[in-house]
Parts: sequence; structure tokens; C-alpha cells
Amino acid sequence: MHKGKKLYEGKAKIIYAGPERGTAIQHFKDDATAYNNLKKSTIEGKGVLNNRISEHILNSLNQIGIKTHLIKRINMREQLIRLVEIIPLEFIVRNIATGSLTKRLGITDGTVLDLPLIEYSFKNDELGDPLVALEHITAFKWASIEEIKKINTICLRVNDFMLGMFRGVGIKLVDFKLEFGRIEINGKKEILLADEISPDTCRLWDVVSEKKLDKDRFRKDLGNLIQAYQEVAHRLKILPEEANISEVKFNKPTAVRLKKK
Repeated sequence: MHKGKKLYEGKAKIIYAGPERGTAIQHFKDDATAYNNLKKSTIEGKGVLNNRISEHILNSLNQIGIKTHLIKRINMREQLIRLVEIIPLEFIVRNIATGSLTKRLGITDGTVLDLPLIEYSFKNDELGDPLVALEHITAFKWASIEEIKKINTICLRVNDFMLGMFRGVGIKLVDFKLEFGRIEINGKKEILLADEISPDTCRLWDVVSEKKLDKDRFRKDLGNLIQAYQEVAHRLKILPEEANISEVKFNKPTAVRLKKK
């Protein structure tokens, strides 16, 4: 499949122009980052696992009527996607209090929330992706009230689906972030779920042991990140094809560095 020029490179993915107008190729890198890019590493095999897990989840969401940018997985590291205008917001859905929420508000880590909590952050690495209120979003025209209402509804539907999916394989869905984009399909403006859903963007804990199976293993220097991602894929029964697994070397993290503040 023809890959065009590079359109964008982020911390974990590269977006290239796709073979047809309105399409793009999303490439999953092995780079791992935390604390707004202060901590960095290269972890071989991470991109392969995130590509496969995200494809599985987005395909499942497509099947229940939640529209996503995913068209299909092309290979071990790449997906063919619809090219969307990304809304400059991250939508954070929380079921259990942990991470920055507990630090900001002094909530006991592990507190189960009565209802899912949706928070908004402005996508800007230089500013540290600050939390924003609905009034900020509308004042700066990042999205309309109608778009936010629609996106909130989608967030809760995604949460309901993933809670059940992960609970069925013995995993707690603690929290996750979503991104959305605008696109015109058949003359009609649509909001599509974009980016990825993977252990990079979700907090996942084992139901019994509360072992972390997500990027917190990298953030908190817990080790065995690849093994944790593999465990998620194993439980979902979606590990890469047996013929290709031997081609991927799952090594220990390399080139870890912290920038001084």
C-alpha cells in the first residue's frame, strides 16, 4: 500500500498521507513517554502490541455503532484510517480515582467513583495538556456545546462497552483518554473517535491482584511493560499472528532519560 508524505509525528505515532484522498496511514512507534515527555524510552515491540489491541477495540466499537477513524490494520505496525480534523481536546473518563486526580484533590487512591467522571484537557504538550472547563472550550471555539454533548455520550458508551469487555477477562478499567475528529461523509459533518485505545491510553488493573497492566509500569518504573501489554493481548485473545511473533524482539527499555525541569 502506497504511503505518502509524513503529515504529523507525535510521541507514540506517525501519520502519513494515505493511498486515497481523505485517508492516512497511522504508524505505531516503540517510543514510550511519560510526564509530558520528561521521561522517554524506546521499548521494542510496544508499537506492535498497541496497534493490534487498538485495532481490536476500535473494530469492536465500529460493530456496535460507534464510528471511528479506523478502516483496517495494514500490517504489524500500521493502520489505514480516515483523515480527520482533530479536536484539540483529550476526553478523560475515570471509573476509579488514581493518578493526577488523587494528587490534585487529595482523594484516596483506588476510590471507586459512583458514576464515571469525564474531564477535559487541552492538547498542548508545551503547556502540559492542562485541564479545562466547558466554558474554556466554547470561549475559544475548540468545540461547540452540541459537539461536546455528543462526544460525552460517546465517551459513556465506550466506557460501558470497555468495562464489560475488560471485566470479562479479569481486568478493571480504571480510566482512559479518548480523542475525536471531524470529517465530512457524504456531505454530512460527522464526529469520529480517533487516535488509539490501548494500554498506552488506558489504566488497566488485574481484578484480583490490582497488578498494573498499562503504561504506569513505565511511569512508575515497575518494569515488565511489554509483558504486561502481552498479558492484555493474551486475555483478549488477540496476540499478533504466530508466524510474526518471532520477528518481534521484546527487549528491555533502552535510552531512558529525564529532562531537567
